[in-house]
Amino acid sequence: MHVLFAFLAMGGWAVFANRGHAMPQPFYSGLLQGALSACLTLFLKSVIDVLSKRFSGVVRFWAPPLIACLGSASQLTVLHALIGTPEIACTIVVPLLVSTSYASIYNYSISRRRGGGS
Repeated sequence: MHVLFAFLAMGGWAVFANRGHAMPQPFYSGLLQGALSACLTLFLKSVIDVLSKRFSGVVRFWAPPLIACLGSASQLTVLHALIGTPEIACTIVVPLLVSTSYASIYNYSISRRRGGGS
């Protein structure tokens, strides 16, 4: 259900963000963003689980979500550029904010449990 919601919500956002351009480009951008958001939803928790075990101290609180955000931003930017999405920054800003917020909150919760909150 989460994957379907991510596909529809973020794909719909991409269509909206590119609405000023001729069809079918907004549709293609929405389809790509929906698919990428669905994949991010599937794999983000696992990525944070792995990354959070690789860091200690204060770094464990900020490094995993930052790495996940940079990886996601890179993939989204490159793939949208490849298909010719006109409004790349507007298209990816909302999905990145949502996924990075989730990654940060989830990482903080597991890091606190694992490390005693320091």
